[in-house]
Amino acid sequence: MQTTFRPAIMLFGALTLAVGVLYPLAVTGIGYVAFPDQVRGSLVTSEGKTVGSRLIGQSFSSPGYFWGRPSATGPMANNAAGSSGSNQGPLNPALVEAVKGRVAALRALDPGNTALVPVDLVTASASGLDPEISLAAAQYQAGRVASARKIPRERVESIIKEKAIVPMLGVFGEARVNVLALNLALDAAYTR
Repeated sequence: MQTTFRPAIMLFGALTLAVGVLYPLAVTGIGYVAFPDQVRGSLVTSEGKTVGSRLIGQSFSSPGYFWGRPSATGPMANNAAGSSGSNQGPLNPALVEAVKGRVAALRALDPGNTALVPVDLVTASASGLDPEISLAAAQYQAGRVASARKIPRERVESIIKEKAIVPMLGVFGEARVNVLALNLALDAAYTR
């Protein structure tokens, strides 16, 4: 029995060291060299302080800022430690009521806007952490943001175009904009 036990323990120790220690250290080291921004969380700084991440949605509620997708994370919106969806299907009455309420709230905050409300402004994503919205969602909010900031709508629309992310290779995904980057660009161009 001792002749098979000792090699098994040695193999277990060697594999633990190789796969549990050396491999993670090597991959992390390569990541820090090849992708330093991504390894550190794709953090965004403004005026010397960290204001968020390009990968996680932020909560904005002021009319002078663009708003992202609703978040279903708990206990607070855009909680990266609690990534989750609402798990409500399209026929779920709770989802239907939530969407109706969100549409009504958007209409109440921008009563002159008669455009159709883009779906990504009233439904949460599967992760609840989306940092981006569609160009249609950004365009829908452009009038409200311009009015709140007292700037021409055309200037807000040009900033949306500047910050637009095009589909990879022109076909994979849809055109979108990062909400945090868009709001920071507005703040840089027009101090509130």
